[in-house]
Amino acid sequence: MEKVALISGASRGIGLAVAHELLARGYRLSLGVRNPALLAPVFPERARVLLLPYEARDLNSPKAWVAATLAAFGRIDVVVNSAGICKHVGLEEGTEELLEETLDINVKAPYRLLQAAFAALKVSGEGRVINLASLSGKRVRNLNIGYQMSKHAAVALNHGVRRAGWEHGIRATAICPGYVNTELATAITDMPPAEMTSAADLASLIATTIALPNTASVAELLVNCAYENLM
Repeated sequence: MEKVALISGASRGIGLAVAHELLARGYRLSLGVRNPALLAPVFPERARVLLLPYEARDLNSPKAWVAATLAAFGRIDVVVNSAGICKHVGLEEGTEELLEETLDINVKAPYRLLQAAFAALKVSGEGRVINLASLSGKRVRNLNIGYQMSKHAAVALNHGVRRAGWEHGIRATAICPGYVNTELATAITDMPPAEMTSAADLASLIATTIALPNTASVAELLVNCAYENLM
């Protein structure tokens, strides 16, 4: 039986690259996006790819997405939390609205999706969770404090999932990249795109991590395109 992966943020960037990689490796996909119709030409394999509406800030959206996936495929083996934002929320000029939006999309939404899918992941016996964090979840280098808070929290969420799901065979990995060649990264740095980690390479690492057995779990995977002393 083909395994089933839920992927948020699959309309572009890292999420889209992960979707292509897992599809090539034989997974069936349930992709949660704001506008499924826009992604239909990219994934014409209707028997193996579900395109379902998902809104990160809608409290009912995760449950509806999970229910529709189980109705169509009967199982969920992998959850990839790739949807996220990076708006500047500084200490002096940050606003409550921007901070709430950042925390809601980068932390609360992944929590809600995992809560909705947790029972199905337990049934799998080899459930896998990928939480897209960032090197900003491992250290602080700039003044975007709100984003850094959210990514530190995402790493903590990942370890919480590992603890809660371990005895049920659920393994979770926080993916912590530096700059990845996506629209999000090119909008916030002057680093040439060719010098950034490619989304395809990151997707390959994620797929390999998912494929590891329960006895070879990776808690955090730090990926960088330039030398950085994290000690």
